[in-house]
Amino acid sequence: MSDSNGGKEILVVVSKLKKHIRSTAGMSTAANVAPALSDIIRTLVAEAIEKAKADRRKTVMDRDFN
Repeated sequence: MSDSNGGKEILVVVSKLKKHIRSTAGMSTAANVAPALSDIIRTLVAEAIEKAKADRRKTVMDRDFN
């Protein structure tokens, strides 16, 4: 699945995201939330990858997101 902003793949399950927001806050979710959140995830993952590389690992671990 790609969004309309540069053809980047959406990295979240939109239906689950919408359900979580609705059940937690009783709010709706705008269509542009999933692409924005996917961009944030890409940034966090890139940082985690660099931490794993710095530790000479080939596995990204939970601790790389701290």
